[in-house]
Amino acid sequence: MSVIYDFSAKKLGGEEISLDTFRGTVLLIVNVASKCGFTPQYEGLEALYRKYSAKGFAILGFPCNQFGAQEPGDASEIAQFCSRTYDVTFPMFEKIDVNGAAAHPLYQFLKAEQTGVLGTEPIKWNFTKFLVDRQGQVTGRFAPTTKPSDMEADIERLL
Repeated sequence: MSVIYDFSAKKLGGEEISLDTFRGTVLLIVNVASKCGFTPQYEGLEALYRKYSAKGFAILGFPCNQFGAQEPGDASEIAQFCSRTYDVTFPMFEKIDVNGAAAHPLYQFLKAEQTGVLGTEPIKWNFTKFLVDRQGQVTGRFAPTTKPSDMEADIERLL
C-alpha cells in the first residue's frame, strides 16, 4: 500500500524530488495551467503559501495540459510565467498528465484516496486541489471552483 511519501516528481528545473522531503508538512497539491479561467488562483495560492509556510505548509504545483491545452509551454516558459505574473515561490513541478494511461503515479494515488463528486476519480479540470495532512493522509479534494481562501480553515485545522 502506497503513502504520499513513496512518490517523487521532477521540479521545473528537472531535479527529481522525493515527496518524503515534505514529511511532516501539510500539503496542498494542485494541477495548474497558465491559460485557464482559474489561473488567477495562483495569486490566492501564493498568499496561502506565504501565510502558512513557516508553520509547516507547502503547495506543490503540477502543470497539466490535458484540459483545453491550457498549459502549452515548456518548463522554462511555465517558470517565467509563474514568477513574472504571480510571483510564485511555492514548488512547481514538470508538466504531467493527471488522467488516463499516462497519469503520473502521484495523481493515480491522490484520485484513489479522495474521489470527486459522486465517487468519480478523474480530475475534471485545472486547479483541482488535494489537501494532505502531516502524516501524509489525503484529507480533502477541492473542485477547481474552490478559491484558495475558501480552504484556509481546513488548512489551519491541520496545522
